[in-house]
Amino acid sequence: MVRFRTDISGTGQRERDNDTYAEELETEVLIVGAGLSGVYLLHKLRKLGFKCKIYEAGKELGGVWHWNCYPGARVDSHSPMYAYSLPEVWKDWTWSERYPDYAELRKYFEHVENVLDIKKDVAFDTRVVGAQFDKPSGKWNIQTEDGRVAKSKYLLLAAGFAAKRSVPDWPGLDKFKGEIHHSSFWPDDGVDIKGKRVAVIGTGATGVQFAEETAKTAASVTVFQRTPNLALPMQQKALTKEEQEKAKSQYPDIYRNRMTTFAGFEYDMVPSNTLDVAPGQRETFYEKCFENGGFQFWIANYQDLLFDKKANTEAYNFWAKKTRARISDPVKRDMLAPLEPPHSFGTKRPSLEQNYYEMMDRKENEVVDIKKTPVVEVTETGLKTNDGEHREFDVIALATGFDSLTGGMKTMGLRDVNGVPLSEKWKRGTWSYLGMACADFPNMFFLYGAHGPAAFANGPSCVECQADWIVDAMEKLRKEQITYVVATRQAEEEWRRKVTAISDLTLFPDTSSWYMGTNIPGKPREQLGFVGGLPLYKKECREALDNGFHGFTVDTAEEGGVQIRPQL
Repeated sequence: MVRFRTDISGTGQRERDNDTYAEELETEVLIVGAGLSGVYLLHKLRKLGFKCKIYEAGKELGGVWHWNCYPGARVDSHSPMYAYSLPEVWKDWTWSERYPDYAELRKYFEHVENVLDIKKDVAFDTRVVGAQFDKPSGKWNIQTEDGRVAKSKYLLLAAGFAAKRSVPDWPGLDKFKGEIHHSSFWPDDGVDIKGKRVAVIGTGATGVQFAEETAKTAASVTVFQRTPNLALPMQQKALTKEEQEKAKSQYPDIYRNRMTTFAGFEYDMVPSNTLDVAPGQRETFYEKCFENGGFQFWIANYQDLLFDKKANTEAYNFWAKKTRARISDPVKRDMLAPLEPPHSFGTKRPSLEQNYYEMMDRKENEVVDIKKTPVVEVTETGLKTNDGEHREFDVIALATGFDSLTGGMKTMGLRDVNGVPLSEKWKRGTWSYLGMACADFPNMFFLYGAHGPAAFANGPSCVECQADWIVDAMEKLRKEQITYVVATRQAEEEWRRKVTAISDLTLFPDTSSWYMGTNIPGKPREQLGFVGGLPLYKKECREALDNGFHGFTVDTAEEGGVQIRPQL
């Protein structure tokens, strides 16, 4: 039996000082998750007079920033992009650095609580393990892990796209005598890394951040890499209160404009094709993107970067040249930044790094290619690879990611009106309408998950886009006295075709990634996100709502009952 934490099961240590913890809770809206999405939904819906409660598996607000406290954990969207557009929140808040770390993001959520008074309607340490809609009563019946039940007209799933952890099935995981943790369950009080031999399993954003941070004080850091991370320079810097206060007069325009760009930042793709630009001019442009830092080289590049293989190769060659120049060890250089692209640049999410390549270049640190020599066993003292080599460690960090975009919803015990589990319906593929609704799940909406723009957008931009639509939809339902609304199967199929068709125009399907579901053994290979950008996504969703719930069946209190609205 694995002895380290692998899921979000509650500990049973809860306060029961208000009705939110009632054994039998009655509410109009039940929200699952108190991260960016859940907090925003609760605030917006309460302002409209909806009675709302949140069930949250963790012990605090913040979602991913409640769970993530591993060394080096920080956001990869820059300030002030990674923040709510709510003036009452941002007017008295300032950031200390361009890319805040988890500690500052926790303080941000404390500030959000002070301003919006969210916690009074949140039941913490409460995990949802079952939910089904009852048509006769028009209510959802929701069960928690510890046996409480709730009834609500609406069920809103705001658990996020990274709610289910992925843990390798290596033999001996329970034998290791040192410290071993999944990165998202890193102990709040930390782990003593100084002078220790550290293994980092995985090279996603977490693996890169963890490795570069722990390498400062560890005796050695060994990264077990399946695929090199084509990481981009973060260009971190400190921010002053004065410069932020001066900029706040522009915040309304900044937050409004971010909703008009492909990925919800203030910058966007350049309306030119790569090979139409002279080589010297192209080089200068690439240099500027690197100098500006962040995701600009990825999503503020030439418009054909993610569509044309030759254009993509030009970008990769520049990335490799810049990165290889930072690595002196020729073996590590070829492993971390190979001359031949391991995949099309940007079709796996690039991470942002500060000194990852310099840290891994140090002689005491090692990179292990687990495609060539996979891990076959965990021992009491370390890890054994199939070439017979045994490496000893004091600390093992499992930066092995998540069953992204679908895993959280599939493990929540959701059943449709006929009693069929969502996990069964999605076993061979994912179906949704607008990335926010599912057939046979009345009055249930989800956000920041499958078939939406979450994987390809700045978090708060995506959250506000989808949450505002859900809030407007619920206000419309109330105004029109609609008992329930549910997506049709036809609408689901059409949306899935649209998501797939847009993806097939790009280079994404050619790469194995969590975008395509291939990081989880047995998971269907399919595009799990909407890659058409925020403006197109918002247009599609608004048309469905503004044209009378196109693609939905509605049940009204009016004579005539159930109505099926035309398809998009």
